[in-house]
Amino acid sequence: MNEHQQILESVKKQFNTYKMLGEKAIEQLEPEQLFVATNADTNSIATIVKHLSGNMLSRWTDFMTTDGEKPWRDRDAEFENDIQNKAELMNRWEEGWSCLFQALDSIQPEQLFHVIYIRNEGHTVMEAIHRQLAHYPYHVGQIVYAAKWLKQSEWNSLSIPRNASQAYNREKFGQEKE
Repeated sequence: MNEHQQILESVKKQFNTYKMLGEKAIEQLEPEQLFVATNADTNSIATIVKHLSGNMLSRWTDFMTTDGEKPWRDRDAEFENDIQNKAELMNRWEEGWSCLFQALDSIQPEQLFHVIYIRNEGHTVMEAIHRQLAHYPYHVGQIVYAAKWLKQSEWNSLSIPRNASQAYNREKFGQEKE
């Protein structure tokens, strides 16, 4: 595997990690909690999912040949929640992530430095990937924070639980290096 292929595998692994974190946060909530916004200037988890999906579909559909801001995208509407239930929410979630991963799987290593456009601004494919690798975790972090706040008790930690760092490190350092 050459270094460019290793880069692609590494970014897929990172995107998968954030996809999984979002899913584990969403799984801990009651369906109605997915639609709670704390005030008029905040987004519910459902709205964040709708925005992420819209962004992914726009950025990664035919990304090598068309601008990443598609004429059919209505970004403002992404912040008006019209998702009706958790099943629809998860369908939107999967639709966006599937589009991203299909696009990443289609990239040939030598294409990482080809120029593509987002809102008429040139980016190498690598820069576009990194742009989204910053954007999507930002919103997944919002999902996790909101879910933890909404859950309030009995939260199953998505990382090292509070006051468990020493035990976690003992276990990790007790294993062979990978």
